[in-house]
Amino acid sequence: MADKKRCLMLGTGGMAGSYIWRFFPHFKERMEIAAVVDIKDEPLQRAGDFLELPANRRFTSAAEAFAQVDADFCCIVTPPAAHKEGVLLAAERGMDILSEKPIADTWEDCVEIYRAVKRAGVKMEVIQNYRYTSRIMTFKDVLTSGRLGRVNYVLGRFAADYRDPRAWGAWRHRIPHSLLVEGAVHHFDQLRNLADADCLTVAGWEWDPDWGTFEYESTALFVFKMANGMVTQYEGNLMSVGHQNSWHHEYYRAECEGGAVVLNSDDKVRVLEWQGHGIRMEELKPIAPQWQGHEYQINEFLDWLEGGPAPRTAIDDNIKTAAMLFAAMDASAGNTTADVVAKARIEV
Repeated sequence: MADKKRCLMLGTGGMAGSYIWRFFPHFKERMEIAAVVDIKDEPLQRAGDFLELPANRRFTSAAEAFAQVDADFCCIVTPPAAHKEGVLLAAERGMDILSEKPIADTWEDCVEIYRAVKRAGVKMEVIQNYRYTSRIMTFKDVLTSGRLGRVNYVLGRFAADYRDPRAWGAWRHRIPHSLLVEGAVHHFDQLRNLADADCLTVAGWEWDPDWGTFEYESTALFVFKMANGMVTQYEGNLMSVGHQNSWHHEYYRAECEGGAVVLNSDDKVRVLEWQGHGIRMEELKPIAPQWQGHEYQINEFLDWLEGGPAPRTAIDDNIKTAAMLFAAMDASAGNTTADVVAKARIEV
């Protein structure tokens, strides 16, 4: 058996805690956390105690950690604005990278990260765990099987009642583009996944209604033209008082040549199939993969480090999702149609 891969963990609280306590323990035969980094002492010490790490493997400075720790890869689970620091330090050390989405919170930082990774020749995968859930795998299987013929368009909807700042982290009420950067990056990537195509152009808007409790944008409607001719549409709403389609319960519908496939908040995939004399509805048995979500992506990342194929959400691919995200901001601000392909064309 190959030696365990050693991980430098950036972040210990919030989602990072899920990696430490829930996700990584499934892979304890293949990897271990060699050191942890966090600017906050309480979660740092709690994680260090759980992992039984000595004091000299608990850092409040990422730069110090990279200088002192010998690791095969780093895992970046910090706020998006801090992603660049971790990536640049890892690239300088020739260390592979597993990072939470989005690549960064600005397009300029996304470009700098992409160039640093490519120039250093390191591997980087961006977590897009929503692709790899049972509900989405079951939905997509209908499209790829050809059962309903050609796909006309795909709709995606995310709606949650986050009017109370405590409902989704008060800091998200204070940052620009919180819906897009913290939420829609999942859903835009999902539309690429379900359409099985990259995005060419985007048009639409993001805004906050007059009664909104967010300092910046909390609502969005966008339409995307995909490279295979398909059209996709996104509705996002952090101020929803109607039917909720919150995290892992988003609504998707694909209208196809021979019917439609629908996924709603009950997580059931239903096929509506035209049979010449009417519509037949079938509720599908969910696909049950060995790994889902984060565990799916951690497994494929470790496979990649061990010589396996590059994951679908490696940075070469995920930069196209990031381009979708920031082109949508451009389209809204400029009241125009934005070119996603041109944005994603980065010279290294």
